[in-house]
Amino acid sequence: HPLKSMSIKGAIWYQGESNQTRAVQYRTIFPGMIEDWRATWKQDGFPFYFVQIAPYDYGPVQSSPELREAQLLTLSKVKHAGMAVTMDIGNPDDIHPTNKRDVGKRLALWALAKDYAQDVVFSGPLYREQSIEDNKIRIYFNFTGSGLEARGGPLTHFECAGSDQIYHPAKAVIDGETVVVSAAEVESPLAVRYGWTNTAEPNLFNVEGLPASSFSTDNWKRITEGSK
Repeated sequence: HPLKSMSIKGAIWYQGESNQTRAVQYRTIFPGMIEDWRATWKQDGFPFYFVQIAPYDYGPVQSSPELREAQLLTLSKVKHAGMAVTMDIGNPDDIHPTNKRDVGKRLALWALAKDYAQDVVFSGPLYREQSIEDNKIRIYFNFTGSGLEARGGPLTHFECAGSDQIYHPAKAVIDGETVVVSAAEVESPLAVRYGWTNTAEPNLFNVEGLPASSFSTDNWKRITEGSK
């Protein structure tokens, strides 16, 4: 608050670990904080770029994917916001992973593209929508860049669920700029999720080397709902 009389170009933000047990609440308070900063500086829409929290072993309760989801949802709620995904450069045993160079590079890509008019790919694949095709689900993404690729082998950390809302490990294959997901245990799939554990280090990227965010296509009850 003492800085409010100073000029500001924009902000970068790296936080969320302490809120991961209250992830649904974060869907409201994080965008609210951004808009409050903009109101305080009287600069509607100054750029706000943030880092999605990295994989870390928070314990048996799988709440941090819900915090990453809240951060992903912020992109659709707040204008001129950007998110650097770190699913591949964290450390499940260290809540403060040491690779900050790539974090900085990924934040810089958002600024270069959005504020300095450079023609660069600035984000990895972000979930857009799904379509159900018989016993499979096709996933569509924004920011596929020059194409999708799986690093180091077949796609990992995809799961599929039907009306019982129980997720099962799924097979996922890249088909053009989409991913097709199916599970033998799920005859009539309704939803897909990806990277949905505290420590997941999945392998979907775009060709430019930027990783996909974790996501869930369902709108079912979250384990952090009601947490304060």
